[in-house]
Amino acid sequence: MLSWALVFLVIALIAAALGFGGIAGASAGIAQVLFFIFAALFVISLIARFVRN
Repeated sequence: MLSWALVFLVIALIAAALGFGGIAGASAGIAQVLFFIFAALFVISLIARFVRN
């Protein structure tokens, strides 16, 4: 899932460099959402690991 966030981040950076504002904004938004989902799942997995041990 982190790889998808990085892909959309790269798309957003390329679109921003070329001047496509709408595409850059949408890609950056998707990348941000995917990053926060990944971060939340990471924290949940850390908590679950500490609870098991």
